[in-house]
Amino acid sequence: MIELTASDGASFSAYRAEPADAPRGAVVVLQDVFGVTFEIRKVADAFAAKGYVAIAPSLFDRVKAGVSLGHDAGGKAEGASISAQIGTEQAISDIQATVDAVKDAGKVAIVGYCWGGDLAYTAANRVKGIACVIGYDGSQTVADYREKRKVPTLLHFCENDPELSMEAITQFRAWRPDVSAFTYADALQGFGCDERGSYREDAAATALERTLSWISQYVEGQQPIMLKNAGAYAQAKTEKKKTKKAGNDLGPPAD
Repeated sequence: MIELTASDGASFSAYRAEPADAPRGAVVVLQDVFGVTFEIRKVADAFAAKGYVAIAPSLFDRVKAGVSLGHDAGGKAEGASISAQIGTEQAISDIQATVDAVKDAGKVAIVGYCWGGDLAYTAANRVKGIACVIGYDGSQTVADYREKRKVPTLLHFCENDPELSMEAITQFRAWRPDVSAFTYADALQGFGCDERGSYREDAAATALERTLSWISQYVEGQQPIMLKNAGAYAQAKTEKKKTKKAGNDLGPPAD
């Protein structure tokens, strides 16, 4: 864990994981209401293994330091109480300080889970110096539909979220066509975490693939993919143009 300082002077800790080689960029991992748990640190380690500097700020430190709660009703209630005390403004301030701490590694992506998913969506328009954001299971995100996102935004929703109906997700998609929002059948909150009972392997793998592709595209600037037969198609168009031009030539015919 390292110590960071927000613009208002408040200090907080963060879990930082380094890649084995030169970083390809950075990923800020935003916690759910259970704190910077073993699972959140595991996510950061996985991003580091992919070549990114990964950092997970402890957003509860302003109220209670070192929070790591169990994934049960008691842990969720305590975490919800702490997150309510933190509020959006203080969390965004700490996220900005976290982004500033890793921007020397290259472009920065934000990935958030549940409460952190909502914060990631808000950060897209409030935090400076980010290339893209990805949010998982942000149940409050769909209520924030009025403003176009300033950076590319990818969202993952489960279809069996008791706090968020499919109707609300469908309406959000209609309001915000600039946001890429995916849903996963038979998935519950926390479907992407292999340490929880709600884990769904197929949905988690698909969501992760989309997340990594998003980060690769906007953090690393992935090169355009050459479509199959694109070269032959281009050549055919060129030859067609040449033929047309030759037919319009008023000079003597070629031998």
